[in-house]
Amino acid sequence: MELEALRSVPLFRALNEDAARELGELLSVHDVVAGSSICRRGDIGDSMYLIERGEVRISVTDADGYDTTLAELRTGDFFGEMSLLDNQPRAADATATVHSRLAILPREQFREFLKRNPDVALGILTELTRRLRRTDDLLRHRVSRNANEEDAAHLTLADRMADMIAKFGGSWKFIGVSISFTIFWILVNSYLLLRPFDVYPYVLLNLVLGVMAGLQAPIIMMSQNRESQKDRLRADLDYRVNLKNELLLSEVLRRLEHLESHQRHAEEEMSRRQPD
Repeated sequence: MELEALRSVPLFRALNEDAARELGELLSVHDVVAGSSICRRGDIGDSMYLIERGEVRISVTDADGYDTTLAELRTGDFFGEMSLLDNQPRAADATATVHSRLAILPREQFREFLKRNPDVALGILTELTRRLRRTDDLLRHRVSRNANEEDAAHLTLADRMADMIAKFGGSWKFIGVSISFTIFWILVNSYLLLRPFDVYPYVLLNLVLGVMAGLQAPIIMMSQNRESQKDRLRADLDYRVNLKNELLLSEVLRRLEHLESHQRHAEEEMSRRQPD
């Protein structure tokens, strides 16, 4: 890997020339074609990757077979450092989205270099902390929201009018008003006016009622479409809540496994120290 390309990586920007040259000698450069897999979840983590050129997608596949993208990494980014630090298998899949060039740093050389250059170790810890803070911000974001409030925040004047008309048109008040209006129209044109403007069989009344029914139908359909949108919003919010709970449960299980492993190692250490 060229010295200038290595210096372009923010993690190694603070290295002096000798340390950067030493690190460059430890790296092996590989070209990866677009769409090819770099590493998969569960693989042995025996190396760290630096992106000299290109783009890499970090993703996981859930139990239902859906592929979820966790991050899109570009030139200057790095990945695979977690497996080198905790000796655990890879936690996600890495796939080159375009033709990329990667610099690979093996485990043993990686650790020896960190011992000689503690500033790099500090930079890695800083980057890991930044990524963890981004994940914490995502988990702290409130996803359980009221669908009615979310929908009301985006209502327009036309939407409010459609809801009011649809609500009134589907009530007993509308039925009472319609019957009263029809009876009043018939009385006026049959008994109260000397020259009625709509004589029997009340053609104008039929026209008015037909126009009202014709206008009422699309207004009710608009209101029903909004209800369908609200249902989709509610389903999306439910999905986000379930996804957040799943992430939190996975994190709790991971920490419990870590505590169990730590306790088991402590017990094994104490048993070795005890005399036979």
